[in-house]
Amino acid sequence: MGEFTWEPWTPSEVEARLRGVSAPWCVAAGWAIDLFAGPEHRNHEDIEIAVPRGRFPEIQAALSGFRFDIVGYGVNRYWPIDDPVFEPTHQTWVREPDRAVYHLDVFREPHEADTWICRRAPEIRLPYSSVIMRTAEGTPYLAPQIVLLFKAKAAREKDDADLARALPLMEPWSREWLRDALGRVHPGHRWLERI
Repeated sequence: MGEFTWEPWTPSEVEARLRGVSAPWCVAAGWAIDLFAGPEHRNHEDIEIAVPRGRFPEIQAALSGFRFDIVGYGVNRYWPIDDPVFEPTHQTWVREPDRAVYHLDVFREPHEADTWICRRAPEIRLPYSSVIMRTAEGTPYLAPQIVLLFKAKAAREKDDADLARALPLMEPWSREWLRDALGRVHPGHRWLERI
């Protein structure tokens, strides 16, 4: 697609734009840790949300004035939603219709009805009522144990910082869930000793 830039929306901007959407969506990744742990801790280059793959058209309808580019195969470009190439990918970037300025990254997650399925280990499943938390203002965000499970794959410096920030605030059962899931998805991961 060539050069592009990110001008990410804030979680409150995303929430305002998706207010009428009934699909169980939530802020994901680094922003979710900030929403869980308190005020914004670090700068964010982008913003991600997660939504059940089958409910993605609701997000698309709510943001109909924008263009949706599928990210995968080392490129990001526009593909029609019914194109077969759309199926194996999970990331969709939302941008201005006439220029390469992105505002939102939408993760299209596997699910069965109201059950979330971990895309890295399909045997890990939870009801969406256990996957999504809310701020006092009502902004939905992905539970920290799930965020950290996904962050463990890269375990960059910022991911280590997110783990250190979130872990002391997590309930014992959510730490136990993370330890178990991390052991299944990334056996021997260096974070296991810290959890």
